[in-house]
This record gives sequence, structure tokens and C-alpha cells, in this order.
Amino acid sequence: MNPSSENHQQQQILPNIHNPLQFTIVLPPSDTNSNPNSSITNPSNVNRLLSLGIPRKRRRGRPRDTQPSNQVCSLPSELSENSLYSNDFDRNPNFRSNQAAQLDVSDEIIVINKEATSEALIALTAGFPADILTEEEIDASVVSIVGGIEQVNYILIRNHIITKWRENVFNWVTKEMFLDVVPSHCSKLLDSAYNYLVSHGYINFGVAPMIKDKIVAEPSTKSNVIVIGAGLSGLAAARQLMSFGYKVTVLEGRKRPGGRVYTKKMEGGNRVAAADLGGSVLTGTHGNPLGILARQLSYPLHKIRDKCPLYRLDGQPVESGVDAKVEVAFNQLLDKASKLRQLMGEVSQDVSLGAALETFWQVDGGPANPEEMSLFNWHLANLEYANAGLLSKLSLAFWDQDDPYDMGGDHCFLPGGNGRLVQALAENVPILYEKTVNGIRYGSDGVQVVVSGGQVFDGDIALCTVPLGVLKSGSIKFTPELPQRKLDGIKRLGFGLLNKVAMLFPHLFWGTDLDMFGHLSDDPSRRGEFFLFYSYATVAGGPVLMALVAGEAAHSFEYMAPTDAVKRVLQILRGIYEPQGIQVPEPIQTVCTRWGCDPFSLGSYSNVAVGSSGDDYDILAESVGDGRLFFAGEATTRRYPATMHGAFLSGLREAANISHYATNRASRAKIEKNPSKNSHACASLLADLFREPDLEFGSFSVIYAKKNADDKSMAVLRVVFSRPVKKAQEDSRMDQQHSNNLLFQQLQSHFNQQQELHVYTLLSKEQVFELIEVKGGDEMRLNFLCEKLGVKLVGRKGLGPAVDDVISSIKAERSKRKPASTSSTLKSVTSRPKSVTKQKLVRKAKILRSNNSPFSSVNKEMLDKAVGSNEGSSTTQLTQNVEDKVGSSCAAFNGSPGGGATPIKSAVNGGNDSIPNVSMGSGSIMNVNCPVISPNLNVGSSVIGNINFSNPPNIHGASAHDADLVPPSNVELDGEIKNEVL
Repeated sequence: MNPSSENHQQQQILPNIHNPLQFTIVLPPSDTNSNPNSSITNPSNVNRLLSLGIPRKRRRGRPRDTQPSNQVCSLPSELSENSLYSNDFDRNPNFRSNQAAQLDVSDEIIVINKEATSEALIALTAGFPADILTEEEIDASVVSIVGGIEQVNYILIRNHIITKWRENVFNWVTKEMFLDVVPSHCSKLLDSAYNYLVSHGYINFGVAPMIKDKIVAEPSTKSNVIVIGAGLSGLAAARQLMSFGYKVTVLEGRKRPGGRVYTKKMEGGNRVAAADLGGSVLTGTHGNPLGILARQLSYPLHKIRDKCPLYRLDGQPVESGVDAKVEVAFNQLLDKASKLRQLMGEVSQDVSLGAALETFWQVDGGPANPEEMSLFNWHLANLEYANAGLLSKLSLAFWDQDDPYDMGGDHCFLPGGNGRLVQALAENVPILYEKTVNGIRYGSDGVQVVVSGGQVFDGDIALCTVPLGVLKSGSIKFTPELPQRKLDGIKRLGFGLLNKVAMLFPHLFWGTDLDMFGHLSDDPSRRGEFFLFYSYATVAGGPVLMALVAGEAAHSFEYMAPTDAVKRVLQILRGIYEPQGIQVPEPIQTVCTRWGCDPFSLGSYSNVAVGSSGDDYDILAESVGDGRLFFAGEATTRRYPATMHGAFLSGLREAANISHYATNRASRAKIEKNPSKNSHACASLLADLFREPDLEFGSFSVIYAKKNADDKSMAVLRVVFSRPVKKAQEDSRMDQQHSNNLLFQQLQSHFNQQQELHVYTLLSKEQVFELIEVKGGDEMRLNFLCEKLGVKLVGRKGLGPAVDDVISSIKAERSKRKPASTSSTLKSVTSRPKSVTKQKLVRKAKILRSNNSPFSSVNKEMLDKAVGSNEGSSTTQLTQNVEDKVGSSCAAFNGSPGGGATPIKSAVNGGNDSIPNVSMGSGSIMNVNCPVISPNLNVGSSVIGNINFSNPPNIHGASAHDADLVPPSNVELDGEIKNEVL
């Protein structure tokens, strides 16, 4: 085949592929010399996916007429039909079995059917990239190793499950439905994909009868969850949690469900109609979960037609040529603003979109006449409507950060109003109305939610779904106060305003050929006042017309008398229609919204204000209180903010998070129910995990869950103090100040026989890499830990419940993990890779040890002089006593004295070396000479004293550990590097 014809074949359209979304599919040229797994492990390949020609934020009110009718999708070769279904397979159906003897089936890409491309497109509409895992999937450890054939097979199975459910969203999809099409050697991947999709609400959700039957009538003994707010996010979470078997109580301040989604019944003069006063437009139907709900309820959707004529001040329509000219100029300004922010870099975060547009408009010469100026202002008003915010307050850098995630498909109205979806979601959900929440108290034992009147609701977990405007107002008191990180995110994000005037007329005078039309203003400060009209006549059940108020006008509208507002709207309508000979009647009923004054919303929806970014949506979504208090709502999703489907999806997301935390907490509780075995079981678990640390350097070792790709995720650091000690000197004698003779006998015996002391702390992965980069050996690393990072080293029990979650996730992840094989070798750990934000470094290190570690400087001779010679000490007894005492009180963890112990200082000969005070048990004190390092040690319920390094750090609740003996060493690493996609 010649190159030209080969290229032509590679670029050809594939019309024969089953393609329910009506996309045009273009397969990319293949590179025969490339790594077949390269696109799987490279996140940048997501840029080669769909380019959806859909209305962006700039087009929310008026979709672009030049929108392409066909979308173009370029899928990576691993998921294309050309790569999955070769000619050999087509010619010989037994090709797979014929090759079985030569190939390991675990290294094969499985064949489910010949529609992998269309299934990838359907999965894409649900938010799944075609060739990489999402961060949530990585966190959930859906595969044992990120990247490679196993990941490809998982993606194929996942996409197939999603597609099968989308084909019939009325049914509950079971795992057994796929046993015949998924090869047996991939059964674990089937389990992983199915369980992930169900638990995270990607399939089997909604209000179909078979779905509703899965809601447990009598909740199990699982946690009691209090959901604050009965909006779309709260209702979605409540239903999902109920299907998981949780007891749920929803507290709603209003007298109705739905929150900012509110369908008002309008009636009069034998006319009845429904008008959406809040969220109204389903922005995109490809993958939109609200579209799926409508389908389950057999509710048809009405496509909003693109035709949107604009009318001048005198009521005359704007000429199409002038309209198109200004629209092109406006979009060119937006493109220039986009290029400007790229040139400005981080500086653009402090610049508003409005300032950039105004500057470019002036530089380009400004409007040619007043009509063009009014048109330009109309487009600005439409942009402010799309973002519910003033352009002067929108971030130039990130105002449209969510555009890549817009749902594809038509924008639609739901006949009868979106309240029909709300009512279906609220059915059989226990909602208590008129319960205004004033306070939320959360802690390790659970939550308390205080409502107006002083009533208190107790629960194990709370989900807060109140709008961002309410969080900004501070009307809910959180105890303890929310972390500063979250408070800052709440402050930075913008929360804008959109208002409406709904009018029910005696008859339809504006015609049935339009779903929307616009009106210009000559006053820039009032450009958003009734700038756009939506016709609900085809979906409301009566002649309803809706006038929108955006931008500055939306704020002044809050204080405008309703009669004045209606009078102004009628004046505009009569100016448009009466010159055409059409009489505009008085409306039968009108409703004016005041979302800014509504105490349960205090605005409409969120936006990225100057100084903010998409990261703030993630910050608002973070749980607090060790998995006790969670957050959902449109302002907690960076992909779909300011949308109804974003709110709904955030509820499903948090239901999955709540279930995850609750399950881990229950697992820990089972261990803690048996206190006689608890300390040994937990100590053994931690020791087992550290037998194969993820990182080792010097006397430091680190374990973490590889599924947590984020640099901010937590890791457990262990520091080992050890040294082979000399035989006790005959003249050693007991220091008369020490009263607990048995304990010191045990400690001496431990140092003689076990030669090791383990202390721990919790660090982020980012801090771990910073620690690795510290020069000067273990002593400098320890000083960096304590002086620069300000951490405290503690015994195992002193780690607290926060570390229990980390340890549980590590254990769960390792139980699924398969050993990775790679030829990469790391000879030394010197610096953190520059691309650490794109990939995380996992080092499996072999450690060559020698007895010259500075951490092994506990001097036996000095110990004997301090405590005397003690015979017959028991190593087993020591381990039990010390493990039972480590970190047994908050006082030990916090470094404050407990149990009435008072440190007693005594002199020990040791040159210029510092003299530590070590208190053990409930008041016994001893002195240990540590010539090089000296942290503060807490063992038991009292202060353990000061072991001073040159720069003293803190070690609390130190545990003498009898497992995983590791001699002291200098470290030479001979290990592996594994790249994991973030």
C-alpha cells in the first residue's frame, strides 16, 4: 500500500460504526514505532478527544447559529476498531484461542464487541476520558497498576457497562449480565468496574420503578446521615445513601423541596401554567443525568430553537448583517482576551474579564454607531447572564475554566417545569421542612445540627448542601470553625445573581415560531434589564413569557417595586409588537423573583471571581472533621458549576465519599471492639505495612496509598532509632530518682535485645519529597522535620484517628495491588522530579545497611549509669507494656504533661552532648545520653522528656517496637521508578 492511500484510509470516516450520538468519528494516523501503551499513560492525550461544538458559557442565552452539526472525535489507537479488531481476527474467529499458547491472556486486550469507539463516546458524555483513568478511579484503586493492558481492559469493560445501562435506563443492570462477554480472567476487572460505577452513581440511579425498589425500606445498622438542604444535590445524595442502606434525614428550611429549582404554578382566567422561576434550562443532553431522569419518567424534552432575533430601542428588529458583524467582533474580543491571559501568565488571575474586553474594544476603535454599541452591550449582558456575575468581577484567567466539560447536545426545557423532577426525587425521602439550620457541630464522635428554635439533630455524618451565598453570609455557625483553607475558598469564589419576571397572558401574542428573543438597551448600567425573553408557551401549558434580568440590573431589580418592573416589561413588549399591529394584553398573573434577598440562597449560582480559580470548587468539596462533615452543591464541582446537573452529580459524588469513609470507620471500629488484642493487632498491621515501604532513605521509611495521586495526599513516615549496644558496665547503678524499676529494666532489656525504637508522623507526599531533598544526612532531615515543617514524632498510638484512615486505605489498596515490574533503577534519591505534578514517583528501594547511622546513638553505657544494672528484664513484657502505653492520652499527643508526671533533670557525663529527660508510665523519669540527636519523647500518659538534638525536635508517644527489626545504616538505593498518571 502506498503512503498516500494508507494515509487516506487512516483518516477516512467510519460511517458503519454504531454511533447513537451522531458523532463523526475520525481515527488518527497510527505510529508503528510508538509505544502501544504511550497514550494510556500520558494525560495530555485527553486533548485528542472530542471537540464538542456546543454553546459555551458565552452562549448560554443565545446559542451560536454557526454551531457545527457534526462533532469530530479522534480516539487513541488503543481504543480504535483498527487496533482492537485486526484482519487476523476478522478472518479467523479462533485467532484468540490459537494464540493462547503463545500469549499470556493477562497481556491481551480483550474483545467485548466491535463498538468500542461508540462506547467510548458514550462514556465520555458521563465524564470518562477515552484512554486514561479519572482521578476518582485511581483513588478507588480500580486497577492494580495504572497504565498498561490491564487499564485498557478495565476501560473497555467500564465503557461497555455504561453503554448497556444507557440503552435501557429503566432496568437495574447487574454484574451477571456481563459474564458471557467479559473473559473469565478479567472477572476482577468486571467486579472493579461494576462496583465503582454503582457506588459512584454512574449507573443504576434515578427514579425508574426498578431503581426505586432498591431503596431499603428499613435501613440497616449503617450510619445515620443528616442532609442539610433538599435541593437537587441533597435529594440525589439522600436517595443514593438510602439505596446503600443508610438512615437519612433531610433538613430543609423552605416549605418545599428543590432549592433554587422552583416551578411556580400560575393560574387565572381559566388559564393554568407552570413557570420555572429558578433553574430552567437543561444545558446539554448528552450524558446529562437530569435528561436520564426525564427519560425514566417518560417526560419528553423540548429543544430550545437557536433562532433569537434582537430588537432595537424603537422596537425594530436589528438587521441580520449588523447583528452578525457585532457578534463576530465580540467573539474576536473574547479570543484576544484568551490570548492575553496566556501572555500574562499568573498576573491574569488578578485581572477581570471586563477590563480586558473594554480595553480591546477601545483599542479596536470602539463601536461605529449607537446601535452597534447597544448590540455589544447586549452580548456583554448575555455573558453576565451565563456567569451570574458582573464582568468587572469575573476572573480573566479562569472565568470559563469549566468550558471543556460542557455537556454536549441540545439545550432543552422540560414540559411542565423542572419541579416535576424534584417531586420524583423527593418521593419517599424523609424531609423535614421549615428547619432552618443555624449551627453544625462536628467531631470524632459524630455531628449535631442545630435548627432555629434550638432543636438539635444528632447523626454520625452530615452533608451540607446549602448554596455558596449562605456559606458566604456566615449564617451557619460551624463548630469547630471550618479550616482556613475552606474559608478562603468560600471568600474567593463569586456568587452572582439572576432574576426573572414570569407573566401569564390571556393569549399567546408573540407567536409559536420562537423560543427566545432579545431587546437592546442604550444604558450600559441597565444592559441586563429584560435583555432576553424566553417563551414557555410550548412547555408551560399556557402562554407564559419570561423576562430575564442579569448583571447590575439584577441587583437593582431586587429593590424595584413589582408593579414598576411589570410596567417596564410591558412597555418593551408593546414597543416591539404594536408597530406590527399586535396588541399586548395585560398579564393575568405576574411573578418577580428576588433570589438575592432569599435567605436560603442569597444569590443564584457561582462563578470564578478575580483571584479565584477552579481549585476553589475542589476546596469547597473537601470534607472536614475526619469524614464527619461533607459538602455538595453546584459550587463544589469545578466541572459543572452553575448548572442543575452539576448540583445533582455532586450529590451522587458525596454519597460515594460518605459511604467510603463510613465503611473504613466501621472496619476500624471492629478492631477496637477487642481492646485486649487491639494494640498488638494495630502494631502488627503497621509493622506489616512497613515491611515493604514505598520509600526508604537513611533511617526514614514511608508508606502511602499509590491510588492517591495528589501531592497533598497523606503518607505515614517512620523514623528508626537503633544501634547495637555494648554490654552493661559492672559499675552501672540505678539512679535513685527513678521509682519505676520494672519499666526501666524492660527498657534496658529492649535496648539490649531489640535495639530499635520506632516513631511516626503524618506528612503529605509533597513534604516527603522535600524531606528527601534535604542534604546532610539523617540529622539534618530530622531537624528539617521539626524546625521547618513543625511536625511531632509520636508512637503508634499517638498517631490518632486521622492516620487510621490513611493506614486503612493503604492496607485496602495493597490487598488489591499486584507487584509492578520495571527495569528502571534508581541508584540514589537526590531531588524531586520537576514533573512531580504530572506523575508521582514510587520508589521500591533495596537498602544496604551498615552500623554508622547517626540515629543509632543511644549509648548503653550512659543508660546503665542513669538507671543502674537490671537483671532478668523481659523483652516480651517490655513490648506489651510500652505498646499499651504509647499515645494513650491526648495529653501525650499534644505534648502536654499527663498523669501528673513532672520531668526531673539530672546530670549525666557526656561531654557537650545534650541530656534528655525521658518519662515513662505515670511519673517515672530517666536520663538517656544521645550524643547526636535528641527529640522529645512521650511514652504513656505523661510527658516523656527531652532528648535534645542540636536543634531539638519533638517525639511524642514513642513506641518501642518488637517487630520488623532493621539494623541502622547508611542508605544506597537500588530500586524502581514507576510513573502513575494523576
